[in-house]
Amino acid sequence: MKILVTDALGEGGLSILKSEKSLKVEEKVGIKPEELKKIIGGYDAILIRSGTKLTADIIEAADKLKIIGRAGVGVDNVDLNAATKKGIIVMNTPEGNTVSTCELSISMLLSLTRSIPQACQSMKAGEWRRKDFKGAELMGKYLGVIGFGRIGREVTKRMLSFGMKVIVFDPYISAESAKTLNVEFVTVDELVKRADYITVHTPLVPETKHLLGRDAFGKMKKGVRIINCARGGIVDEAALLDALNSGKVKGAALDVFESEPPANKDLLAHPAVVVTPHLGASTQEAQENVALAVAEQVRDALMGQGIKNAVNMPSLDSEASKVLKPWITIAEKLGSFQSQYIAGGIKKVTVRYSGIVTEYPLAPLTLAVLKGLLSAILGEGVNYVNAPILAKERGIEIIESKTSSLEDFANFISVEVETEDKSSLIIGTLFGKSDARIVRINEFYLDAVPEETMLIINNQDRPGLVGEVGTILGKHKINIAEMTLGRKSEGERALTVINTDGDVSQESLDEIRKLEKVIDIKAIRL
Repeated sequence: MKILVTDALGEGGLSILKSEKSLKVEEKVGIKPEELKKIIGGYDAILIRSGTKLTADIIEAADKLKIIGRAGVGVDNVDLNAATKKGIIVMNTPEGNTVSTCELSISMLLSLTRSIPQACQSMKAGEWRRKDFKGAELMGKYLGVIGFGRIGREVTKRMLSFGMKVIVFDPYISAESAKTLNVEFVTVDELVKRADYITVHTPLVPETKHLLGRDAFGKMKKGVRIINCARGGIVDEAALLDALNSGKVKGAALDVFESEPPANKDLLAHPAVVVTPHLGASTQEAQENVALAVAEQVRDALMGQGIKNAVNMPSLDSEASKVLKPWITIAEKLGSFQSQYIAGGIKKVTVRYSGIVTEYPLAPLTLAVLKGLLSAILGEGVNYVNAPILAKERGIEIIESKTSSLEDFANFISVEVETEDKSSLIIGTLFGKSDARIVRINEFYLDAVPEETMLIINNQDRPGLVGEVGTILGKHKINIAEMTLGRKSEGERALTVINTDGDVSQESLDEIRKLEKVIDIKAIRL
């Protein structure tokens, strides 16, 4: 079997692959896309970092390709839809850069506190300005940690040793899990009001885009310091610059930006800002760790020794794969739907199966539910291998069961999610072999297509609602693709589900929410 390496992997990773006699490794570092497209059809696997872009047209030409191995977390340089349709497994290495990103965050925090970069630059210019670089002490200060995944936890462990008081915002950590940790869990509003330092460790998803924006900066105490080594776009750079200029924010340390290389030159030049060029994973150890990990994963996959860190599919034999693939797809969508639909820290997830799926291993389906559930929260670092671990870290109980009782549908997957004070039930099925449908949301029976953007409207069952909603969407140039209604009885509460041909702006959602007949509306992106 032939393996193509198109980004520098290092001798450690290459030696793992070359040690297998049945594997032939070819290095073509820096190959141009046109050339890659011509030759990729001859390889069984390809190993990349961030430099190689595997677009849909390149993947389409990969007739033999079985595995794409990404040395790193992000897979935005791989067309996942094209790879999945082609049956190509895409694997990443999510654990390799945890320590390096954690340590960079702490380095940025310390540099910001003691003006180390500015003082260094001044000294190199021949100056001696001790009075201009008065810093602060961390002891007793409040560190606000937004996002309590692997990196957020590692930062917290280290900063507690500095004597800092740590407050955390992560709505997907249950109260039971929080009790075992030496931190205080608060709302995002309370965090931004109380924190002396705020460090961000979440993925960039619709819910976190500009999470630290003008509204949040307005609530912060004067003199707060901001650190972002997670994802550009979580911090609104224009709002941050205004907060720096007004003195509300004492300083900011940024490793990531809304566009890279960054376009906001005024922010980069601000004297209270420390910046680095996206160095979170740029340590010798991290680069070597992810290279070794991806090489081992690709070797094992090709040798039939198991699939690890697959971001787009679990491992199945050919017979099970043929039957379960469409069910895996809908299972992941049901999980993603629930995480976006229900608010609060998730305590328990109950997955029930009925019909043909119960004749096959259910683990891949439950993993798909968890992957969908957590990916909407944590982003691209979630895969079929680490989803159970991440769920356990968050104190989420997983219950899986089969049922043979006669219900409304012979074949279905039911996903019920419970938080501290509420629960949400969704049932999905297939019409034919692959036509996915959501057939129940809580008490409402309906026939909804789980695709793209879905507007879920809880409303009073009164005449005119559909016309009013359609008018608002039309005004904002948003086309309705599908619509389905569910209700228990005439004149009571109902559920309206609308699929649109694109994203729906917050402005449109706010207008619909103000309609008299609307109780609530949520936009779900699948």
